[in-house]
Amino acid sequence: MHPAARAVLVVVVTVELIITIAATWVYVSSSARVLDEADVPAGSTALVLGSLVDDGEPGDYVRGRLDTAVDLYRSGRVARIINSGNGSAAAGDEPAVMRRYLEQHGVDADDITDDPLGMDTEASCRRAHEDFGVTAAVIITQDFHLSRAIALCRNRGIDATGVAARCDCPTWTLLRNHVRELALARPRALLSTISGQ
Repeated sequence: MHPAARAVLVVVVTVELIITIAATWVYVSSSARVLDEADVPAGSTALVLGSLVDDGEPGDYVRGRLDTAVDLYRSGRVARIINSGNGSAAAGDEPAVMRRYLEQHGVDADDITDDPLGMDTEASCRRAHEDFGVTAAVIITQDFHLSRAIALCRNRGIDATGVAARCDCPTWTLLRNHVRELALARPRALLSTISGQ
């Protein structure tokens, strides 16, 4: 085999191995931890992960997460909601937009905690535990993201379960996010966990 072809083969096999190991780690860490809304214990803390907002309004993904949180709050299954996202002005201050939406839909302001430094899923999990004292949480995000979020939060000392948020989202964006999750986000999460970053 030509050396260049051998090098390409080694790279391909290595990438496939990392993707497989990452997928296995996420699966094992989140197994049996994705709940139906009716199975969420009463009085739980919800960790709602941020996503794009536009001109003060939540985008499709984050609106689906917030609607799911509102339903759980109204049913008494969630008593506290932590909004974790990018609080910079350039990103539209995701937690502020999330808070406003929740309050407009009947969530008491005192039951909402904002985390404006949840720049990614790992940071949201770390800060929920270290800065907000969360030891158990129900993570609310879409299904393609949920298992990884559970794995990362468990790695940070949170007894994490999750509920898959609904999403009235374009099919092509859902497909893109599933591919990104498998090929990029999960391997990156595994490597950050191994490195302790």
